[in-house]
Parts: sequence; structure tokens; C-alpha cells
Amino acid sequence: MAELHELHDLSAAELSDAYRTRRLGPVEVLRAVLAHIERWEPHLHATYALDAAAALAQAEASQARWLKGEPLGALDGVPATIKENIATRGVPVPLGTAATELVPAAQDAPPAARLREAGAVIVCKTTMPDYGMLSSGLSSFHALTRNPWDLSKNPGGSSAGAGAAAAAGYGPLHVGTDIGGSVRLPAAWCGIFALKPSLGRIPIFPPYAGRVAGPMTRTVADAALMMGALSRPDVRDTMSLPWQDIAWHRLDRDAKGLRIGLQLDAGWGLPVEPETRAAVEAAAQRFADAGAIVEPIAPFMTRAMIDGMDAFWRCRSWLDISALPEERRARVLPFILEWARGGANLSGEQVFRGYSQMGAMREAAVAACAPFDVLISPTSPVVAYAAEWASPTNDPAHPLEHIGFTLPFNMSEQPSASINCGYTSAGLPIGLQISGQRHDDLGVLQVARLWERLRPAQRPWPRPPL
Repeated sequence: MAELHELHDLSAAELSDAYRTRRLGPVEVLRAVLAHIERWEPHLHATYALDAAAALAQAEASQARWLKGEPLGALDGVPATIKENIATRGVPVPLGTAATELVPAAQDAPPAARLREAGAVIVCKTTMPDYGMLSSGLSSFHALTRNPWDLSKNPGGSSAGAGAAAAAGYGPLHVGTDIGGSVRLPAAWCGIFALKPSLGRIPIFPPYAGRVAGPMTRTVADAALMMGALSRPDVRDTMSLPWQDIAWHRLDRDAKGLRIGLQLDAGWGLPVEPETRAAVEAAAQRFADAGAIVEPIAPFMTRAMIDGMDAFWRCRSWLDISALPEERRARVLPFILEWARGGANLSGEQVFRGYSQMGAMREAAVAACAPFDVLISPTSPVVAYAAEWASPTNDPAHPLEHIGFTLPFNMSEQPSASINCGYTSAGLPIGLQISGQRHDDLGVLQVARLWERLRPAQRPWPRPPL
């Protein structure tokens, strides 16, 4: 039997096997995870609405099912967290901002419902910045979330708490959301794996162009396990794909003949830092050495695309924020308020032209990927930055300069993942983005699993300060 302090590091696959053979039980594991969270949380501030008693009741019910030989599946009894903007019944959804009126959610949103149906133990919700509009752990509602690799650094966002929780070992399963990079950026800066699935692959509510929920885990296999549950259908998502019985466990793929496009320049935004570029180039070489065909590609994004999207998002956010009573509006994070205010005086033509860039990005991304099985790139041009900053530029006039590699695949609806591919000289993780053809989520998982086998040995996961 594993020692208490090791239980939080076990994968979902390992826990499921241990439950099946009765070497471990869900209650024992949950208590170990809760104790580990208690050690970390004063430093990380990654959780929201942690209810130990409710989690324990779930673990006890799971343990009873395992003892009867009647588990609900491979996720039964496995600790999980859910980003706070994914509704769970009875828990308010503040959306990361102090401006929200706290009303308990009436029902689980689809990802939460699927995890609950699968028997996963929902330990807590995880933090996010105001309205999910920052790649940061900075929030007017939640305490500042930090990166477990370096507490002076940012975990990324907007799935900030989920990224920090996964890297710190708050159990093996975490769910975030992504509309411009919000599961992949925390994955890159926290050294974990995250899949932004195809739009509609995982039902979500409310649905929105580019918005998806995705698994955030330490291993590709655990993300694949989650996909088996999360991708189950839900009629509330009016943008969902038809359900497919995908063999998510079939992760083996040979590098020989694999066609890979290598993108090292997004076409706009922050330049790729030298250590990040070197790590991605080294990954490309390892793929090539294993038999893949790797070809560099030119940038396919333009400045006009991101400026247009920025204008559209500012206008959309300002419409929501300006409708708030003045007293509540004043509680919004000043950075977000200033950024959104830039949409107040845009003309209808400017907003429409901005919105049209969604289609331009979709066409450009799909065309760029067409000759390849997958495209690889940096997840972000930079690594984790100061914890107190709202974005890598910390400038509301230029807040999106780091999402040139991630954003296009939200707009093109293609699956895209981030997985660790190295570390800086200061020990900060570097993310490799793997993006696939439209709807080829399994293909992206397979290439990510191939990279797990090809990459150099990973550094030990961070431990809480003494």
C-alpha cells in the first residue's frame, strides 16, 4: 500500500486499479488529498468552495460501490476539481469577480454532471480571474492564485486554480474551460497536460463560439479517461457535436510517417523567448529522429485578426459590465474594467469587422494544418510571469499579445493540447502545443502520448514549502 504522502501523486488509472484490487479505498485517498491541499493551499490559493464533508460523503458512497464490485466506471472514487465557472448545484458561480451576485446554481453544468455520474469525488471548485478574461490568477473575488513551481510566478489562466491544483497534486483530475488558451496556458506554465477539445466534443452550458471545457491532468492517459465521461451527450449544449463512441484508451501511435508542421512564429504578438524556441525545436527533432516528417510553416495569423477579436471582445464585455449597477461595477478588477471600457465607443461597423475575424482565423488555421496530421508550436511565447500581473504585458491596451499560438484553434474549432517539453534555466516549465485536424481529438491525444514516451525525463513535481 502506498504511503499517505504519496497518494495525492497517483494517477486516476493507478487509483482505479488500486480500488479494484482493494489495495486502496476512495476514503483513504480523499483524506490524503485533503491533507495535501491543506499543506499547499495557504501558499497557492487555488480552491473555491471546498467542502470536505461533502467530498467525504461522495468518497464513502464510492467505496461502498467498489466493495460491492459495482463501480460506476474508471473514475469512480477518483478526486476531481472543477473550474468555478462550470456550475455545480448549490454553489454560487462568481465568475472570478466580486461584481457577481452570489446565487447558488440550480443544477450541474454538463461537465460537472458527467463527472458526478461517473462517480468522481468532486473535492472543490478552482479559481479563475474576472470573467475568465485574463491569462492570470488575479481576481477581484478570489485570493491571488500562484504557481507551485515558483510562488512568485503566475499559474496562467483563466483556468488558474485548475493548473496550479494539477501541478501541486490536488488529486489527478481537473476540468477547466478555454476560449483563447485558458486550459493550455496554465498547462504550459504549470508543466501539466491539457486538452482543448474540438468545439462541441464536451457539452458545456452556456455554449459560445470558441468556448470549450477540457481535462487538465498530469498524464495524457488520465485526460483520455476523462474524455470517456466528459464527452457524453447533453442536450443543453446547442453547439455540441453528435456523440461518438471513441476508443479514448487507444493511445498508441507510431512516429514513422507522422506528418508534423512546425510553427515557431505566430505572426503577431510577443516574440518567442529563446529558451522556449530551443525547447520546441528540440521536441521537433525528437519527433523527426523517431521517424516523423517535420516541416516548418510560415505564420498564418495577422495583426488585423487579433485587433478585430480584441475589439469584439471589449464591446461584448463592456455591454455586460456597463449594465451592472454602479456599485457592483466598481468591484470589477480595474485592469478588466479599463480593458472593457475600450469597447464603449466602437461603431457597429468596427464590432462587426472584429467579429468577422473569427471566420478569418478559422480559414487560416484550417488551411495551415491541411497538409499535416498535427501542428506543433510553443503554447505560449513566454513562460510564467509575475504572479501579481494581469497578463505578460500587464497592459490593458495590449492584453492578448501572448495568445497568438492558442487563439486560432478556438476559432477554427480544432483540438489542441499543451504538454510539457522542457524547463528554463530557472526551472520553469515550457509548453509544447499539439494541434490536430478538425474533430481529430483522439489523434491529438495519441501524438501527445507519443511525446510523453519521446521526451526527456521530467523533473519531480513541486512540493509545498516547509
